[in-house]
Amino acid sequence: MSGQVTSHGGRKHLSTWAAAALVIVSGAASVAAVIMLPDRYHALPASAGQPPAGIPVAAVSLMGLSPVPAGPAPGFTLTDQDGRALSLSDLRGKAVVLEFMDSRCTGICPLVSREFIDAYHDLGSAQGRVVFVAVNVNQRYNRVADVLAYSRAHAMTAIPDWYFLTGPAAALRAVWREYGIAVTAAGQGSALVHTAPIYFIGPHGAEHYIAAPAADRTGDGAAYLPPAQISGWGQGIAQVAEAMLR
Repeated sequence: MSGQVTSHGGRKHLSTWAAAALVIVSGAASVAAVIMLPDRYHALPASAGQPPAGIPVAAVSLMGLSPVPAGPAPGFTLTDQDGRALSLSDLRGKAVVLEFMDSRCTGICPLVSREFIDAYHDLGSAQGRVVFVAVNVNQRYNRVADVLAYSRAHAMTAIPDWYFLTGPAAALRAVWREYGIAVTAAGQGSALVHTAPIYFIGPHGAEHYIAAPAADRTGDGAAYLPPAQISGWGQGIAQVAEAMLR
């Protein structure tokens, strides 16, 4: 199933080099979509940057990795799974891997979480210089207890620098808008569908790359990736993060 999801405000601008096919899965729903990146990218030429040197072509292809302009990542302040206020600016000096997750997701988000855990282990001596961050896309389940429960259920607490951020619905929507995240739900109790790009932000707070997580589906509709692909994603995430530290 395929379609196009526009971000808040009906943005139609999308650089040709940055078009990323995403599978956006939450609950039982699975939708392939074209992500609409924020307006700050739309005027860029197709030649605006290259993937980081040293990243295997296979990893670039697997991740749908695209360069973005090295401009400042939009700032925000939200609350993590331990109830602590955290600003993006607080993470300066470290590479940031930023994702958007549903606190109740049973689809693609758990797969990305496994990829993050693999990436953390693949970082080796660079582990302390990379931070993994998720922003909640579920405004119905936006309590600290919700993001803590997800973090524990998927073993994310094993990553010392893991932050699943949440906040009031209006604050979450403001972050989604800045990062071009589309979130839809047909009604109360229905499956939540959202775009889920991964942003790579360097230690000086500048955006560098964006990746496009995806998943296959089993016969019963469950999100699935072969272990080798999850491992490949983990290695690729670690390699891109390390590249930003050089």
